[in-house]
Amino acid sequence: MTPLGAKLRRLRADRNIALKDMAKALNVSSAYLSALEHGKRGKPTWFMIQRIIAYFNVIWDEAEEIQRLAEVSDPKITIDTAGMPPEATELTNVLGREISKLSPEDLKAVRDEVMRRAVRAKP
Repeated sequence: MTPLGAKLRRLRADRNIALKDMAKALNVSSAYLSALEHGKRGKPTWFMIQRIIAYFNVIWDEAEEIQRLAEVSDPKITIDTAGMPPEATELTNVLGREISKLSPEDLKAVRDEVMRRAVRAKP
């Protein structure tokens, strides 16, 4: 499941909305919406994200959160390390090979550490 998928599922559950009802309202198939929630489909288009935001009638912070989650919800990301230090290539290869072995807590810790260091490294 992607971060966006988890958010959509939570919003649907909180509002007691069936997947098929949401799919019908968005004019997409239930299969597409299910695949989007489960991370079997790529990041939705900007237009689809706006339709989702309108469907749930959310504003401000929650709408921005949905947009942010969509940006970090591509389940098939490719990382180009050409021109970077060898450690970047090694890190991406190790992560690609070992990520499925990490617990949710470990994944969160690694994510938080990378984000902390990336923010610190910004000029």
